[in-house]
Amino acid sequence: MIRVYCLAVVVGIPLFGAVSGEDVFKQRCAGCHEQNNPRIPRVEVLHRMPAARILRTLNWGVMGNVAYTMSIAEREAVASYLGTSAPAVAMPPAAYCADKTARLAPTAKLHDPKEWNGWSPTANNARYQPAQAAGLTLDGVERLKLKWAFAYDGDTSAFSQPTIMDGNLFTGSASGVIYALDAKSGCVHWTYEARGPVRSSLVAAGFGKNQSLLFGDQLGWFYSIDAATGREQWKKKVEAHDAARLTGSPIVHDGIVFVPIASWEENRAISADYACCTFRGGVAALRVRDGALVWRTYTVAPARQIGKLWGPSGAPVWSAPTLDIARGVLYITTGDNYSPPPTATSDAVMALDLKTGKIVWSHQLTMGDIFSGGCSNQGIECGPDFDFGSSAILVRNGTRDLLLAGQKSGVVYALDPSRQGEILWQIRVGKGSTNGGVQWGMAADGQNVYAAVSDLERVRVQASDIADLRTTNLNPDVGGGLHAIRIADGIKAWEAEPQHTCLPTHAGCSPAQPAAVTAIPGVVFSGSDDGHMRAYSAEDGRILWDFDTAREYRPVNGVPGRGGSIDGPGAVVVDGMVYVNSGYARQNGMPGNVLLAFGTD
Repeated sequence: MIRVYCLAVVVGIPLFGAVSGEDVFKQRCAGCHEQNNPRIPRVEVLHRMPAARILRTLNWGVMGNVAYTMSIAEREAVASYLGTSAPAVAMPPAAYCADKTARLAPTAKLHDPKEWNGWSPTANNARYQPAQAAGLTLDGVERLKLKWAFAYDGDTSAFSQPTIMDGNLFTGSASGVIYALDAKSGCVHWTYEARGPVRSSLVAAGFGKNQSLLFGDQLGWFYSIDAATGREQWKKKVEAHDAARLTGSPIVHDGIVFVPIASWEENRAISADYACCTFRGGVAALRVRDGALVWRTYTVAPARQIGKLWGPSGAPVWSAPTLDIARGVLYITTGDNYSPPPTATSDAVMALDLKTGKIVWSHQLTMGDIFSGGCSNQGIECGPDFDFGSSAILVRNGTRDLLLAGQKSGVVYALDPSRQGEILWQIRVGKGSTNGGVQWGMAADGQNVYAAVSDLERVRVQASDIADLRTTNLNPDVGGGLHAIRIADGIKAWEAEPQHTCLPTHAGCSPAQPAAVTAIPGVVFSGSDDGHMRAYSAEDGRILWDFDTAREYRPVNGVPGRGGSIDGPGAVVVDGMVYVNSGYARQNGMPGNVLLAFGTD
């Protein structure tokens, strides 16, 4: 695994035009990598590494937090200057299946019940898998055992939730490699290399006689590849802004794929010299067959210069849109603004017309929330940073529909989609913070909505030497908890207290539960930054099964593998198997690079 530990952030490299990788290295990297520190690879060592691996480390590895201040062109230039042209991924032949094709049923069977396609098995984003598709009983959950582990070579985070179709598993990686695996054994059918890290879930959609896999990357590119072979069909840059990234999963309806658009520009604003900020969140609707743009909707107006700043900006869409075919709308949730002036569309739940993208209504839940990584450097008064990072859930309760939305503020809302998002009830489940409240997703089973709480807290630490970039560690005693809330009236049915398994010396360990929640009949799955995946009783919240994923593995693909914090995606349950990603180096969590498969037989 590459360990590029140090990067001196110095402004002065031009952001536009030709970029010299050598100049970038001299001004940003040489201060560390030309030292005689045994923990920092020297430049001659970097020259022997694949450029693709160096780039992935800058994009989403141990250097990600520092390299966010660099443009895409700078990162690509310095990686090309330093590294070789050798491929970053080289699995042994034994890792591959005998059949290099992922065998899929005709498109007519796209709705086979034994599947999990995209962020949620259903377009309402309830993250609920019914009994027939789950193939797992209460008794079976208690008997779950590890069947196989797969490692993402060289990665420090595992954050692309797998899609399961016809016995095939499709997943992305922080290195940008897409894998088609056999869902029962973990052997590899094929791989495809995207241009940037892939966090979003892949969505399968029928195209002619074949099925396409649709997904975005963290550099703003969106792809369509053949699900059977991995052959590229088309790719499009859906947003021209250099800091755009696609983190939320797309969703498909009637030959159109809806792509949520977010950004890492708020991290760039750490530099006092950066002209903050110009990114505009939004959604792009593309034709599945060729990627042609049907419509694009922005969440804020174009930025204009106000003093040394630009605004409005931000209101990114981090999560998967939610379909409401009956009303002909698409629901999205938005993040905060990055710079003044504040807008009425940040920290909001919005309804967009499916055919035109026109904003039908917008309900803001936190006003005036302006936040970026450099608020103090930019002279901006920071807000609470109460983004919506999770999707809205559309549920039917009796004779009415509700939209359920969980926010980083620690509040869960029920909105009325027939009355412009009017609040029906709300309940606080966490204290909320920059990394608090509901982070990546709730689940609903028709009776209750299940919300896991992050409320992650950091404590200051003193770096031991220049190679240690950490200035904070995670508080091992703060955060976490799982709540069951009655959909009918917003009253809490039960609360499962956080588990405290972290030792004070265990760096990156926290009881916080930021990962998306998954539900099946009678059971709720919730992962934690302490590395544990737990199954709770949907009736009373007692723990039925608990597996500590933060350990070493012998992956089936012959690549070194270790688990870590569970953050971002949640468990995927299909046909008696439970699939879990483990490892999340962001937010000071425990790094890891494995996909784990559990079963009962």
